[in-house]
Amino acid sequence: MISISNLNFGYRKNRKLFSDLNLELKTGRIYGLLGKNGSGKTTLMKQTAGLLYPHDGEIILNGENPKKRSPNFLSSYFMVPEEFETPSVTLKSFLKITAPFYPFFNEDDFHKYLAEFQLDVDIKLSSLSFGQKKKVMLSFGLATHTPVLLSDEPTNGLDIPSKSIFRKIMASAINDDRLFVISTHQVRDIEGIIDAVVVLENGKIIFNQELETVSDKLSFKTLKSIENEDILYAEKHLNTYEAILKKQDEEDTHINMELLFNSIITKDSKVVNEFN
Repeated sequence: MISISNLNFGYRKNRKLFSDLNLELKTGRIYGLLGKNGSGKTTLMKQTAGLLYPHDGEIILNGENPKKRSPNFLSSYFMVPEEFETPSVTLKSFLKITAPFYPFFNEDDFHKYLAEFQLDVDIKLSSLSFGQKKKVMLSFGLATHTPVLLSDEPTNGLDIPSKSIFRKIMASAINDDRLFVISTHQVRDIEGIIDAVVVLENGKIIFNQELETVSDKLSFKTLKSIENEDILYAEKHLNTYEAILKKQDEEDTHINMELLFNSIITKDSKVVNEFN
């Protein structure tokens, strides 16, 4: 579990990025951390991982304070950053050096995930493309079986088939004892795999809901016109509208994540008001 209480942080002395930010994330779920560029997604991930320290407030990850950087804390999470450098070693050497830091690392699972991504274990990291390196880090992170997996823009550098594989293996790897956080602005890439959505805007959490709750309250439909008082948000596409409406019946509709995100960050969002 991740618990963030009254978090305050800013890169400049008189300009706060986070002001009394509170957030609680539970195990057994995949969270989508969404927001426009500059909203603070990467910074919040780094704070959670103990790579940046809050000015005030507290972060607890599985009972550990990231600021202390204890061995128990460092082995309880794995983070796949948006950009990273890999050592000029073979993958087998990388495993030999790095895997022992994670007591639940499963090499068979690592090979399984690599195979899903159509990568061979007999490779040198420095010879790989950025997308291939991202696949290796994702595979390694999942194989650590850490209680928490943080991934920042994990689909950057992946082609369309690889994004589909990413969704498949993420969904297969989650269980009741693990918590995944996927930070991204490529909203469509996480459609169908997340259990809850958290939206950051101007350093604040403006939306934090389970998708089951979203489905209970909202309907997503394609309409020919928007002359309907129950419409909360709509976007025109050619001769139709993609719309979000107040749910009036028991029928569940497919959640259009991009439409939902756009509706949330709209000024005076009617969708957000439905959950307040």
